[in-house]
Order: sequence, then structure tokens, then C-alpha cells
Amino acid sequence: MENKKMIPCKHCGQEIAAAAKICPHCGAKNKKPVFKKWWFWVIVAVIVCAAAAGGGTGTAKTTAETDEAQKKEVSSGETVSKDTSHTDTAEVSSKSIVEVVVPEQPEEAENAQEEEKISSEYKSAVKKAESYAQIMHMSKKGIYDQLTSEYGEQFTKEAADYAMEHVDIDWNANALKKAEDYSNTMHMSKSGIYDQLISEYGEQFTKEEAQYAVDHLEADYSANALAKAKSYQDMDMSPSAIYDQLISEYGEKFTKEEAQYAVDHLE
Repeated sequence: MENKKMIPCKHCGQEIAAAAKICPHCGAKNKKPVFKKWWFWVIVAVIVCAAAAGGGTGTAKTTAETDEAQKKEVSSGETVSKDTSHTDTAEVSSKSIVEVVVPEQPEEAENAQEEEKISSEYKSAVKKAESYAQIMHMSKKGIYDQLTSEYGEQFTKEAADYAMEHVDIDWNANALKKAEDYSNTMHMSKSGIYDQLISEYGEQFTKEEAQYAVDHLEADYSANALAKAKSYQDMDMSPSAIYDQLISEYGEKFTKEEAQYAVDHLE
């Protein structure tokens, strides 16, 4: 038979059975030590887990604080760098502004003076040029000469140059208008009109403008030759002399066919 495990009574010190709930000597209750009870270890486990969790949080907090401090240091460094960069940019911008703005001041004054010139003599020259072009259908060269002539408008060459650069005129159309005038009022031949348009003593159009005019002119040159022949007949000229005058290169410059038509239809 196995011996029961014996333990001393906590109150009287006499040995009693470990399983006895009451001491047979003193009658005191025999309680298990707290550390032998199951709930004691549950409490211990809870405390240990809480301590571990608290320690992890503290570590996390410490790590977070360290990281935050490092970020602040980096941010401070970046701020200084940015501020320095901003300062450098401001300095460069200031220099750029000085370099750009300072030279513009005399240019603005010059522009103001130029505008003052344009507002007086130059503008008047432009208006005169437009008038000669639109009303009298003059050529570019003819208008320029009229603007600068001492017997004409007497503008300076600079004002006349400015005017010719700023008038918007179709010079071909002007040449055609002049050609129509010569055909309708003076009954001139095609060759005679061309020569008059390009002559330095005449209209002073370019050869290209004059050619455009005679190519686009709707004229009955035979009728023009007959009108010229009648005017010579009124001067008591013979048909033969009239014919020669009509075809002469120093005269009317009609073609032989146009001249013959004219003398054949004289009354």
C-alpha cells in the first residue's frame, strides 16, 4: 500500500495528509497554495501577455519616434536646401529682370518718338498716297514722285517711303484702269497704251503691270483707229497720210489691219 504524501500543517506544524482539507490536530482548514491553483496561472499568463504587448508598443513607439525625428531632420535639411534654391532663383530672376528691363527703356522712348512721327507727317503721306492711288489710279513710282516733288506734295523721302510701304493697292488694277481711260477717252492703240503706261514721262508702271493691263483690256482697237482717223480727217489730212499716221511708230502705232479698217470706213 502506497504511503500518502504528508505535508506540515500551516497552523500547528503537525504532519497531515496532503489531501486532507482539515488538520486533525488543530482543526484548521488545509488550503492549496495559491500557485497550485489553475486560475493563478491564468492570471500570470494574462499579465505576461499584457507585459509583452506593452513592451512591443513601447518599442514601436520608440521606433516611430526615432523615424519621426529622422524625418524632421531630413525635412529641415530639405527646407534649408529649398530655401537656398529659392534664394538662388530669386537672385537669378532679379538679374534677368535687370538685364531685360533696363535696355527696354530707351527703346520705348524711341518707339514713342517714332509713333509721334507716324501720327503727323507720315500719316499724312499715307493718306495722300491712298488718294492718288484710289482716285487717280496712279502707279507706285508716279505717286512717290508726286509726294516728294517740290512742285507737288513736298513730303520728305522718309515719309514718302513709309507711305508707299503702308498703302495696300493693287497696282495691276490701277494700270488696267489707266489703260481703259486711254482707250475710252483718247482712242489709243494697244501698243500706244502700253508705251504710255511704262513711260518715265507717262504713268511709270512696271512692264509687268502694263502688260497685265493691255492683256485684260476689253477694247475695240479698230474702232479706236477709226476715231483717230476721223480726228485727222478733221485736220484735212488725206486718207493716205491718215493711214501712215495711224501705223507710224512715232504716231498712233495701230496695226496695218486696224489702220486700213479706219480709212476704209471714213465718210
